[in-house]
Amino acid sequence: MAKKKKARPISKLKKDLDKWFSLFIRLRYATTEGLTQCVTCGDVKHYKSMHCGHFMSRVHHSTRWHEDNCEVQCIGCNLYKQGQQYLFSVHIDNKHGEGTADELEFLSRTTVKYMRCDYEEQIEHYKNTVRQLIKDKQIEI
Repeated sequence: MAKKKKARPISKLKKDLDKWFSLFIRLRYATTEGLTQCVTCGDVKHYKSMHCGHFMSRVHHSTRWHEDNCEVQCIGCNLYKQGQQYLFSVHIDNKHGEGTADELEFLSRTTVKYMRCDYEEQIEHYKNTVRQLIKDKQIEI
């Protein structure tokens, strides 16, 4: 009799989704050389040395994996300058339309409950998207 495969804990699924989502955010505007720009200070570095910055903190699951809430940030802006939230909000409104930052702030205060299948589906989506970006841009990983 075949052994039943043990389901991965939600914490592992969340960590895996964070990994693939972060890669997607850092690669979506990367050049073929893998260079990308910090949205708050303009610094240009390789995507591997940049962060996936969140306008509304990652603690809010309702916006944690929201593509409009996240952009490439350098380590200095993301960590040492607490994400440069005001500059981040200006960028979001310029890019997605006036009031988007306010909408994300409101959304961040809502409660969501993700099921195992939600995590698995999102992991698969971003894994495939990252692979396609790498292939299309011919970026070395």
